[in-house]
Amino acid sequence: MPRRTDPILPDLLQPGLALVFCGTAAGRRSAAERAYYAHPGNLFWRALFEAGLTPRLLAPAEFPLLTGYGIGLTDLAKRHSGNDADLPRDAFDAPALRARVERHAPRLLAFTSKNAARAALGHAVGYGMQEETLGQTRLFVLPSPSGQARGHWDIGPWRALAAHYRAARASG
Repeated sequence: MPRRTDPILPDLLQPGLALVFCGTAAGRRSAAERAYYAHPGNLFWRALFEAGLTPRLLAPAEFPLLTGYGIGLTDLAKRHSGNDADLPRDAFDAPALRARVERHAPRLLAFTSKNAARAALGHAVGYGMQEETLGQTRLFVLPSPSGQARGHWDIGPWRALAAHYRAARASG
């Protein structure tokens, strides 16, 4: 299969964001619908609402509305889709993610799984706020909202992130 030159999903990034979420890659359903976290079994949109990051439950196709709440979206594999285990070894582009984060300088970058954080940072991490940063951007690791990771699901870290998000919006 030839390598794509255009991204599967567009980045939702701009300067001044309080929070950017970073996943590994678009799943098959998200790629087909051209919308982040589109599989009905994915808890991402419900977690945003339940944690108080959005005032209502958004549908995946409404992802462009997130910038109005100071939230953005990106992923590590811009030109591949599918389950992490099915992606080629070079799918995750950590240097490109770092460049995007440095260019847009969100106050917080939240990885939507330990796997995304490990791929971006090059080492294992725990949930919650991390000691290291990318430039001035603070890093947070969340349990994956994917239906395939349901056994590790916990809304608690998402609620903790929401407190940091509110502080970042208030200071920005």
